[in-house]
Amino acid sequence: MKKSGKSYFMISVVAQKYNIHPQTLRLYEREGLLKPSRTEGNTRLYSEEDLEQLETILSLTRDLGVNLAGVEIILNMRRKIERMQDEVNEFMAYVKRELARGIDQDWERRLSTALVKSSPTDLVRATPHTESAPQSSPTAEPAKDSR
Repeated sequence: MKKSGKSYFMISVVAQKYNIHPQTLRLYEREGLLKPSRTEGNTRLYSEEDLEQLETILSLTRDLGVNLAGVEIILNMRRKIERMQDEVNEFMAYVKRELARGIDQDWERRLSTALVKSSPTDLVRATPHTESAPQSSPTAEPAKDSR
């Protein structure tokens, strides 16, 4: 079945393709593992993305023996990791833009308005700095009470 240029499949076709009972697909939906779209007549329609998700679920349950609670945790962690990766990529793009902007523009003028008016190399020590703390002499005698 086609809907706005994408392929969608009814529950019977999906169940037959993956050799599972339609009730299993309904269970996965009840558990929140799959979210097929619905027609106006309330028929479930599974998209290509839904089928990819189903393949992951079946791989985890059939091949690795993961129960549905574990599948839910794994899928949630994968979504979080993907979001975090997107955030890292966004940050890296921002840093690259800022670096390019700093090289292209008047860097000294921008540095003069900075909160920390030091170059980054001034803030990092090249060699560890050690201070010698005052030490007491091991032969020193304790102070005597002069009463």
